[in-house]
Amino acid sequence: MATTDRAHVLALSRALGGSSRETVNHVVSEYFAPEAVVRGSAPIGDLTGHDAIIRKFWKPLLTAFPDLQKNDYILFAGGFDGAEWVCASGNLVGTFENDWLEIPATGQATWLRYGEFHRMEDGMIVETRLLIDFLDLLRQAGYRFFPSLAPETLIPGPATQDGLLLEEQDEAESERTLRLVEDMIFRGLHSYEEEGLEGMRMDQYWHEDFMWYGPAGIGTTRGINGFQEYHQGPFLDAFPDRRATEGDVRIAEGHYCGWSGWPSLEATHTDDGWLGLPATDESVTMRVMDFWRREDDLLAENWVFIDLIDLLNQIGVDVFDRVRKDEQYY
Repeated sequence: MATTDRAHVLALSRALGGSSRETVNHVVSEYFAPEAVVRGSAPIGDLTGHDAIIRKFWKPLLTAFPDLQKNDYILFAGGFDGAEWVCASGNLVGTFENDWLEIPATGQATWLRYGEFHRMEDGMIVETRLLIDFLDLLRQAGYRFFPSLAPETLIPGPATQDGLLLEEQDEAESERTLRLVEDMIFRGLHSYEEEGLEGMRMDQYWHEDFMWYGPAGIGTTRGINGFQEYHQGPFLDAFPDRRATEGDVRIAEGHYCGWSGWPSLEATHTDDGWLGLPATDESVTMRVMDFWRREDDLLAENWVFIDLIDLLNQIGVDVFDRVRKDEQYY
């Protein structure tokens, strides 16, 4: 079943690459169940049924990027809590010819980085969790709101170039990958409150020179020291009481693991400085999506998505209102 499901999602990507605003309705009806739900990052929101998915997302997107292609560089499948899922990450690539979401068109080649989890039933997509790095789109359009600590770059696919898992993988290797990620999350990261950064023992889980590909506004880091200095330390200072919520999905195949929470975390914004913003003491939730590649007994690469537009809205920063007013703070 999983092999058929992943072929279905890969075929969807290729079909979207050859579609237009006039033909995308046929693509959506072929790959999505009639009452499918797309849970999109802000400002997309939840879309239910073919009409909403087409009218509110795909047609405006294909109007803005008429030559759009969807290029997956990670794709694999697995079961979790009785449901079958296919996850993928890559870039939507096209020429930004017409305004989208009130973002002025640039007329230039643009990359929309995405992560997605698709829940499958009877060979059709019934639910999609979709995170698009909208801050990175805004960066490419010339809008800079935050002084990113780490470099903001075009994120590559896996260094091993083997992220498209089109066949089922060895079950023992898949279990090994999932166990490593779960240990890192539940034993390593959760020890921060008692033992601080050093007590999290990141060297037990990560290669010394691993790559952490974060969203725009945070950037990309290399190695444990870079990860802790430019992301993990400032993030945990700002949200020290973060706690997991219900609804996480995690699957692993071979050397790859994917994790999606909608939301994944609850926390209180209690410290100044993260993204250059003052503390608000607001309680927030975070939609997060991660993809990892294991190398031997350690994690070598991590692709990370956070719905930062939604998170910023919760602490009183409306990025799209600033776009409308042509306001920048950096």
